[in-house]
Amino acid sequence: MRTHLITRAFLAAVLFLILSISSCTSFSYSFTGSQTDAKTISIAYFPNKAPIINPSLSQSFTEALRDKFINQSKLELVDRNGELQLEGEITDYTVSPVAIQGNETAALNRLTIKVMVRYSNTLDDKQSFEQSFSAYKDYAASVSLPSVETQLVSEISTMLVEDIFNKALVNW
Repeated sequence: MRTHLITRAFLAAVLFLILSISSCTSFSYSFTGSQTDAKTISIAYFPNKAPIINPSLSQSFTEALRDKFINQSKLELVDRNGELQLEGEITDYTVSPVAIQGNETAALNRLTIKVMVRYSNTLDDKQSFEQSFSAYKDYAASVSLPSVETQLVSEISTMLVEDIFNKALVNW
């Protein structure tokens, strides 16, 4: 009986504390961690200005970026002049050898993609930035790039999009 009273008193105190805090402060939180008062975002097409051109990269990267912001935030995508604006270009697409073996051949190759992003927050200019983002994936040197390129580009794009989303909305 005594433990039952203590448990009820504890629950009442916790409930009182939660209600007190929530009535005094206002904050927003989403499961993705994105916090913004903006309602719209415009995401321009990211042209490929890298020395090596993957013909489908611009379209697939831009669509992945748009999908992330639409699906992981409450923002509405608009064609232009959003309260939040993303634009940029793909600046590098390179393959380089890594993990050189004793016979001076590479055991692995690395595909690296770099994008330059300009983010404008028209509601809070302090949140705006211009930054380069880079990501890579390694693959066996015994495999040809064309046989794994689609999968690697998808994985790298996912990493880049996540980094850009976090920088823009989660402030990581």
